Amino acid sequence: MSDLLNTDALTAKVGKYLTGKAGEALLDPSVLQEVRMRRRQLGQMMIALDREAAVRKIPSGDYSVSRKIDGEFTCLVYRKGQPAFSLNPGGTIRTGAPFHEEAAAALEKAGIESALIGGELYVQRTDGNRPRVHDVTRVARAPENEDEVGSLAFGVFNLYDVDGTDLSMRYGDALEKMGEIFGGGSLVHPVETVAADGSKGVLKIFDDWVDNQGAEGVVVRSDSAGVFKIKPRHTLDLAVIGFTESIDDRAGLLHDLLLAIVRPDGMFQLVSRVGGGFSEEERATILKDLESQVVDSDFVEVNSDRVAYRMLRPGLVVEISCLDLISRTSRGSTIDKMVLEWNEEAEKWEGVRRLPLCSIISPQYLRMRDDKEADPDDVRISQLSDVVEIPELNTSAEDLELPASEILKRKVATKDLRGSTMVRKIIVWKTNKEEESRDYPAYVIHLTDYSPSRKDPLQHEIRVSDSRDQIEHYWKEWQEKYF
Repeated sequence: MSDLLNTDALTAKVGKYLTGKAGEALLDPSVLQEVRMRRRQLGQMMIALDREAAVRKIPSGDYSVSRKIDGEFTCLVYRKGQPAFSLNPGGTIRTGAPFHEEAAAALEKAGIESALIGGELYVQRTDGNRPRVHDVTRVARAPENEDEVGSLAFGVFNLYDVDGTDLSMRYGDALEKMGEIFGGGSLVHPVETVAADGSKGVLKIFDDWVDNQGAEGVVVRSDSAGVFKIKPRHTLDLAVIGFTESIDDRAGLLHDLLLAIVRPDGMFQLVSRVGGGFSEEERATILKDLESQVVDSDFVEVNSDRVAYRMLRPGLVVEISCLDLISRTSRGSTIDKMVLEWNEEAEKWEGVRRLPLCSIISPQYLRMRDDKEADPDDVRISQLSDVVEIPELNTSAEDLELPASEILKRKVATKDLRGSTMVRKIIVWKTNKEEESRDYPAYVIHLTDYSPSRKDPLQHEIRVSDSRDQIEHYWKEWQEKYF
């Protein structure tokens, strides 16, 4: 069986614990594709509910209810005779921790040749508090000592491949097999799971684990009814910076509000929009109040109907509830949102750049907060970071340095005609910023065309691409056309 991992491409952290990126160390790229597919599959299958919705939407039947672990979705990869390693959808590889060794020993003892196992990577805390995703992010990335590496644990919740057999859609069989392999484990173990009958049985467990024991939530599975995630709703205070009016027969009523969080440096970052939870009376009165507060903006955002938001002077704060916050895509990428600056002197909004934040799931309007100000204290970003990990949390959008661009090609030509000099110039450059921000393409080609005898003397043309071949094609085309 061919090797899956080039450990020489990994970086040693503490002791035998190594980390790295799949692009450099994973010898079979299809493994990462499989991990990402499983994460997408789980997201598509899982229906998120709060307690009230669970009463209505969970049908009668038998369920397996698992305690939700606040960790990082990760897959454990095993081939007999090779080091076991974990791989997340973002392409981060980890190996050499005690939980990897425990998993490999359990799988070898069970006589298994190869496996891909889904679970939550988390930190086993000793202070009595429940695990938090912030803990695993810090420890897994930069552990301070071997004790921290030893606190990394893996809660198994499904078996995607065990010697060629996929048990992910036969959860009863998977649960039994997980118990056989990992039932006695300390660092690697099946997630705590109990049986329940219908919504009443499910919610009785939810109330005990979440309300009484402080668990994050529960995951409910049935081979016939599907997969449900039940969590308590969060409440957030957010700044209102824009709104749209409904269209057609609902004209004259508010459609939705554009909401932002305030970063530590005082800048506003788009976080969500909310269109549910309003009464008809509120939609009419709020719209009327907001129409007199519209200001200019260099940045344009549109709603789901492709209607542009009318931007507002900062000041209003609303309280919303939401079911969940997500800070990573199914591929493990950050969820970047635009940072805006309010220019008090010009009385307009100005776009700065995108930074990682999160998406808010199922937002619902609760009320206006007249007792709150749109500032870093009342609309603090820690409302989000207390729930999910947000990279570059304290980074100032203005101070963030991006890589310098690199000029690849340049051509200039002049022509004298009746005492006037015409100039044409083409420049191609690589931004070197495409990995840092999706606001930048990889390549840019720009034409400057100056002719003093024209009505419009100075003209420009620009094209962008993430493909070097395509930019080269434009370069060749423009040389033939303009030179």
